Amino acid sequence: MSPEALIVTDLACRRGDRLLFSGLAFRVEPGGALTVEGPNGCGKSSLLRLLAGLLTPEAGNIDGGGARGFLGHDAALKSRQRLGDELAFWARLDGALDRLPAAMAAVNVAGLADVPCRHLSSGQRRRAGLARVIASGAPLWLLDEPTAGLDTASVALLAAAMAAHRAAGGMVVAAVHGDIGLADHATLRLG
Repeated sequence: MSPEALIVTDLACRRGDRLLFSGLAFRVEPGGALTVEGPNGCGKSSLLRLLAGLLTPEAGNIDGGGARGFLGHDAALKSRQRLGDELAFWARLDGALDRLPAAMAAVNVAGLADVPCRHLSSGQRRRAGLARVIASGAPLWLLDEPTAGLDTASVALLAAAMAAHRAAGGMVVAAVHGDIGLADHATLRLG
């Protein structure tokens, strides 16, 4: 993995009539990480959605970073499908079917492959979403409150996955409300 740096300049975001932020500028180098902090409603999730290409900026530029793996608040799992089938569907779209078993093992969901998604706990759904991001092979991970619903052991698995991703040259941008086990990172405060 040899991604290029993510470079954000003079970024502004408007949602409806409200300007959430303007003039944002930051850079995340390969192997780097950035946490985004601030109160609810200040634009953390909107910033991640801008970086993922799901929203259009009011102003500014987002350059580099390579392909993106995005984990929002919803894991986007069909409730009637088995977890393994759902994750395989997304992995096929990403051309990542060969990486899926290791990704599922990394966040301890391999044993849940035959379980219908409707029976998964919120923590299990969150770990399934993380497996999807890991399997994607994307150099830039965009994680929106990735520890929501996770127990202590699962937070440790996330921290290990982020460390391995960064050691391979990957980047992480995460919206957080506290420590997520991300070592040596920059912090951007909104609001």
